[in-house]
Amino acid sequence: MNLDDTIVAISTPPGRGGIGVVRLAGPQARQIALPMLRLKHELDPGRAVFGELVEPERDRMGAELRSAQTGQNPLSTRIDEVVVTFFQKPHSYTTDDIVEISAHGSPVVLRHIVELAMERGARLAEPGEFTMRAFLNGRLDLAQAEAVRDLIESQTLYQAKVAAQQLEGALSRRLQPIKQKLVELIALLEAGIDFAEDDVSVLPAEQIQRRIAAVRGPLQELAGSFAYGKMVHEGLTLAIVGRPNVGKSSLFNRLVERERAIVTATPGTTRDLVSETVALEGIPVKLVDTAGIRRALDEAESIGIRKSMEALADADLVLVVLDASQAQNSEDQELLAQVASRRGIAVENKVDLAASREPRTDGATALAVDRRPSAVNGLPVVRTSALTGAGIPELRAEILRQVSGEQGAQIESGFLTNARHRGLVENALQALDAASAAVTQSVPHEMLLLDLYNALRPLDEITGATTTDDILGLIFSTFCIGK
Repeated sequence: MNLDDTIVAISTPPGRGGIGVVRLAGPQARQIALPMLRLKHELDPGRAVFGELVEPERDRMGAELRSAQTGQNPLSTRIDEVVVTFFQKPHSYTTDDIVEISAHGSPVVLRHIVELAMERGARLAEPGEFTMRAFLNGRLDLAQAEAVRDLIESQTLYQAKVAAQQLEGALSRRLQPIKQKLVELIALLEAGIDFAEDDVSVLPAEQIQRRIAAVRGPLQELAGSFAYGKMVHEGLTLAIVGRPNVGKSSLFNRLVERERAIVTATPGTTRDLVSETVALEGIPVKLVDTAGIRRALDEAESIGIRKSMEALADADLVLVVLDASQAQNSEDQELLAQVASRRGIAVENKVDLAASREPRTDGATALAVDRRPSAVNGLPVVRTSALTGAGIPELRAEILRQVSGEQGAQIESGFLTNARHRGLVENALQALDAASAAVTQSVPHEMLLLDLYNALRPLDEITGATTTDDILGLIFSTFCIGK
């Protein structure tokens, strides 16, 4: 990639809108932009200037007619009113000179601005090239650059906040002391080898093991944050399963907060999967309402039940819905047994019916269901009434607890949301394990250093200190053009 080129692209989403922005970045950005503009004031750094986008008059040979004094075309035709902002190097997103032209959001006008810029020597930007230049010029490290993409792709405000913190360097700051400890250990061992004749002491095995453990511990915690980080980044799927007529669809509608699934008193109403995505404390959750699981009465119901079992197998979290007004039967117990080894919640629905059927003594108003166990087959129990809404806030809270556990607190210190980062951390941990084993086996320090460098190299790849062109191309090809 030639960093001396001046690149141009539309930086706003495709389609029509109130405003569209075209961005030029590179050493010739200002010179390329000025001839296509008629401005009210000089284009000074850090200042937005009102002006006009103009179509230059041309002579018979197609050359532009320009004033010798101003370099602009006094006879040019106005196309649009624009606001132009100039960011002078190095105080810009890419550290290059950047000119941003904000016009009305007509695709025709925006494309024409790009064409005019390309006629004057600009090159159409590749996907993610502006952010890649910011990385290559030292404006961002690689983890921060990837956070830009995550911020753009955010579906919820919480995802945007996490991406913004990563963009500010939360993950990089968490990695820095880990890398520092590893570099210090490498330096000590290198010194012991290089200056052995000068009586520079080599660390005893016990101290080396302690230093390796001091690096491995926080790195293992970081690796453990990926389970939560992945759900924040990608969301999760929650399947609602149970036998017919226990209130699955009613519960689904309560969680979605609208009448999305058909509800009737007839068992087996739901024949196909019904899904909807909601935000639960900022985490995208895909809710899947399934057909009631029982012995099928016809072919259509049989297909629906098979799909229900597939949804159960694919889900990240399962709600097993039980009828609180009836005793558990064999179908309930089979479902509970299937979910026992998975992440799940037992939901005892219809507590309003259970309360109305439970005889009262001494005027007591407490529900008999409240005296039931707090766990069934190892699954936590939440008691709800989809009809009245009772217990729904508690169910949402339990879902969130199952999803986040104690990991949510790590947002302040950064956590892994990227599968590439997770793989690199795992590689570093494997290398540290190999180093620890080498110390136990009294392997020479020259060989031990190979394992320690193998641990350091993946950590450098997270922030981009050592990254191949192939990896950069793969990462930035997923960006949108103009960012």
